[in-house]
Amino acid sequence: MLGGKNILLGITGGIAAYKTTFLVRLLIKAGANVKVILTPSAGSFVSALTLATLSKNPVLSSFVKEEDHSVDWNNHVSLGLWADLMIIAPATANTLSKMANGSCDNLLLAVYLSAKCPVFFAPAMDLDMYQHPSTLTSLEKLQSFGNIMIPASSGELASGLHGEGRMAEPEEIVKVLEDYFSKGKPLKGKKIMITAGPTYEGIDPVRFIGNYSSGAMGYELAKEADNLGAEVILISGPSHLSVENSRIKLIKVVSADEMYDAAHAHYKNVDIAICAAAVADYRPATVADQKIKKNSATMTLELVKNKDILGALGEIKKNQYLVGFALETENEVENAINKLKKKNLDAIVLNSLNDEGAGFGTGTNKITFIDKNLMIKPFQLKSKAEVAHDILNEIIKKLNA
Repeated sequence: MLGGKNILLGITGGIAAYKTTFLVRLLIKAGANVKVILTPSAGSFVSALTLATLSKNPVLSSFVKEEDHSVDWNNHVSLGLWADLMIIAPATANTLSKMANGSCDNLLLAVYLSAKCPVFFAPAMDLDMYQHPSTLTSLEKLQSFGNIMIPASSGELASGLHGEGRMAEPEEIVKVLEDYFSKGKPLKGKKIMITAGPTYEGIDPVRFIGNYSSGAMGYELAKEADNLGAEVILISGPSHLSVENSRIKLIKVVSADEMYDAAHAHYKNVDIAICAAAVADYRPATVADQKIKKNSATMTLELVKNKDILGALGEIKKNQYLVGFALETENEVENAINKLKKKNLDAIVLNSLNDEGAGFGTGTNKITFIDKNLMIKPFQLKSKAEVAHDILNEIIKKLNA
């Protein structure tokens, strides 16, 4: 939900400011672009150098900046327009009062008054200050402006007292922001399982049977499903690709048997399952403990059939929307429809190796989406990211039909 979002983090002068280093790290890990603004007193509680290093952006604290003997200024209007979201954490009683009454005596307040984006604030102060009528008035007034409060929690305070006033933990803040951006997402509240990549079937400790799948299609599906609000479980065979978004649960497997077990462990709890992995149909009957030596001009391997992951999921399907992939080289549509029916699928995504730019090892794909009512919808050659959007859009249409 936060991937690519521009977030302004305003930090005020309270002991809870130390938590903002963790908050910045979590925001960056979630894919956000972060700029930090400190009030003059905030630098006493948290290091600008640390925040700059974590955010990968200079930390701002005053209107004027002096660099290389030249004078420039930090444009508060530009900062306010840059942000998709602004959060002030910790928000002290002093800053809350200034925000509520339109005071503007530092860069953070100027940016706040210029911001056109949603503004969140996370109060942090001692118990008596938090309960004081003037603070309660500020909180009420700010929310009447449309600002969104992330309430303080109860616990041990810096004064030694125990009560309400602790700033929400960084993980809680990130969740609130993610939930905000996920509103209206078509897959919000849905859990989706995606399989991706090849499987490797061992011959001996150094050799295996595999295929050319990179896993790119499955990884793009996982990324797009997350963007659309779903809770995503990605079960991946060996791949050079990685998941940058911590919200996507990545389960790494190697063999078809491992993928079978992982898929069955999660399938009963998901709403949608997309099996995009290129699972090896066969594996060696025996795996040598030691490297097999080149003792003859030929070598014979006895292969046995792997378990059919997609077919097994189709047999136990209840309310899940189950989607398979079919990579074909001849009689493409006919073979895909046969697979759809045989494996009790709700839909199948057809690729043809006869289409240039489709299949393994490319950044593009050309698909035909076929549902269980045999509605056939072909798409043009597109990037795999665009194809992932098309596939999920078709699934959403079917679920809402």
